[in-house]
Amino acid sequence: MEGKKTVRAAERALDILLCFIQKPELSLTEIARLTQLNKSTVYRLLATLEEKGFLSRDPDTEKYRLGFRIWELSAHLSRSDDPAVLFLPGMERLRDQIEETVSLYVRDGAERVRVQAVESLQAIRRVAPVGARMPLAVGAAGKVLVAFAAPSIRDGILSDPQWPENVDPGQYTEQLREIRKQGYATSVEEREAGTSAVAVPIFGQKGEVVAALAVSGPVGRLTEERMKEVVPHVLEAAERMKKMLN
Repeated sequence: MEGKKTVRAAERALDILLCFIQKPELSLTEIARLTQLNKSTVYRLLATLEEKGFLSRDPDTEKYRLGFRIWELSAHLSRSDDPAVLFLPGMERLRDQIEETVSLYVRDGAERVRVQAVESLQAIRRVAPVGARMPLAVGAAGKVLVAFAAPSIRDGILSDPQWPENVDPGQYTEQLREIRKQGYATSVEEREAGTSAVAVPIFGQKGEVVAALAVSGPVGRLTEERMKEVVPHVLEAAERMKKMLN
């Protein structure tokens, strides 16, 4: 019984830390609402996390933010196989070539997560927050991650009960076939109004898709014609990144 209590407490503490994906600063009330825990439980967990350095509290606002221990842990991530670190120089090089925002996505279950981004230097640009979670059903990067996944994974995603009702699986499957045929995907205002994107897969040494490399920008600048022009550059960057993997 004691073991179960310990696991539950750990789950709750991790749920609290995950709340900070949504906002950099949160109050006790906000955390209680997000985790659906009562305030007394949240208060005790916050006190422990603060004592251990995983959270810090602003004495003026009484709000919490991630503490120095989080950054210490992140500093010890493996640099040899972390795509967010490994591919960053190549992403910066691609951004300088095409002058648009470049993002890196990985699949996590039925979602995609932006693990790295290099924003355009232009005045009007696509702002891409790292850590954002998005659906796989819409957007160029999402479709690339599904199109080039193993058939069993692809079938599982398409048969998921949480699949959006407004996305027809048949039409989506046909799009995936075309994406696999041409080697890349594009989207125009599918997920976000005013934004278009083009994405390509980054393959591992065994042929598995490890990430999606995407370029996004305003629809007035990243037109369908312009996307066709940048595709060779994005494919070339993805091939260079593949060669960097062990």
